[in-house]
Amino acid sequence: MVKIFALWLIVFLPIEIRCQATQVAAGEKLSLQQAVDLALRHNRLVNVERLEVEKASDKLATIATRRLPGFDVSVMEFQWFKPPEFRFDRGVFGQFPGLGPVPPTNTTVTSSHGPSAFIIARATQPLTQLHRINLGIKMSELGREVADSKLELKKREIAHQIKRSYYAILQLQSALDASEGTLKLYRELDRVVGEYVTQQVALESDSLDAKTQLAKEEFETLKLQNNLAAAKELLNHLLGRDIRTEFTVDAISANTVYEVELSMAQTRALAERPELKEAQLKLKLAEYDRRLKKAEAIPDISATAGYFSAFGVSVLPQNASGIGFTLSWEPFDWGRRKHEMAEKQKTIEQAREGLREAESLILREVGDKFRKLHESRALLRVSQLAQESAREKLRVATSKYSLETVLYKEVLQKQAELATAQDRYQQALLAFWTARADFEKAIGEL
Repeated sequence: MVKIFALWLIVFLPIEIRCQATQVAAGEKLSLQQAVDLALRHNRLVNVERLEVEKASDKLATIATRRLPGFDVSVMEFQWFKPPEFRFDRGVFGQFPGLGPVPPTNTTVTSSHGPSAFIIARATQPLTQLHRINLGIKMSELGREVADSKLELKKREIAHQIKRSYYAILQLQSALDASEGTLKLYRELDRVVGEYVTQQVALESDSLDAKTQLAKEEFETLKLQNNLAAAKELLNHLLGRDIRTEFTVDAISANTVYEVELSMAQTRALAERPELKEAQLKLKLAEYDRRLKKAEAIPDISATAGYFSAFGVSVLPQNASGIGFTLSWEPFDWGRRKHEMAEKQKTIEQAREGLREAESLILREVGDKFRKLHESRALLRVSQLAQESAREKLRVATSKYSLETVLYKEVLQKQAELATAQDRYQQALLAFWTARADFEKAIGEL
């Protein structure tokens, strides 16, 4: 009794454990919306674009600090090779009653041989430059919006890839289910033909044909299983997680269709597509760039407060401070700014043409994807009916063959018709899902 129990533990317990592990591994059920949400949070390419937005924000904060006063401190310390000499002519400091001229004679003062140090500290507040700095800040804000637009574009691209991958899994799963259903018919046919051969009612070649058809369908099933596994690995990769993660997908009705007019879809696309927003932002950037170039003609005037200190030089003051203004201006540039302004204006015209081109392309794309979606839905309906008809004809032919009312050749013909109908249906189904994903991308839907 103990030996029987031990044998039961060895043989059956691992099987139960494996079954439980399989159930846990395949426990996750992933909806399309969950897949899109996961990808938008964890996809690596989306995260790269998100970091670009953060970099643009850091750049904006950096430029904004240029409006504030700038501080710089310079310290110079060195040892004289020859001490500096300061010469003062007789009476250079004036005539004083009772003293006479100061100094009374030409005098030379020599500094010490020891090390000397000079400290210069300065605070500068831009004044006229603030106009250019503010324009630069506006351009940086637009640059951040461009980065946001690129992030949105990448999100939509990844969402589009997620949908196409998800729909491909649905199509492969549908094809696998159909193939497994066909396998049942082929196995039943193989059984019936085998019985007829035993009863010497059918030829051995008929049995071999049936087994060949069964083997072919088993091979097709294996291919579908492998393709399904590869498609799941791709989806896991797009989700930014371990490609070995097991999951199943939710069924989505292929009868779903967007009940919208073409004009409404085009209007939505013009409002939602990030490519159009990016083109609009590039036009604004070009206009600000021209204004920034024009502002370079304004003289640079800054308010300055400074401090000077000298150590080791007896003649110079140890502490000196003051305030004032600094001015920098280029009144004549040989026409350089004029040509630069003309270049910036042409850039604006290019951006404006690019905006019009983007609008036209978006409208054309929406119209094309809208029509293809409706065409693929109609083709899917035709292919589905043809597949159901072919499967029913094969079932009837198989039943009649088991009753010896039709020839085996007719059964093989129905098998070929079903295989063709299944292939066309799967192609139509994939075309429909692809068209649906493309249309959702065209109207700017995540």
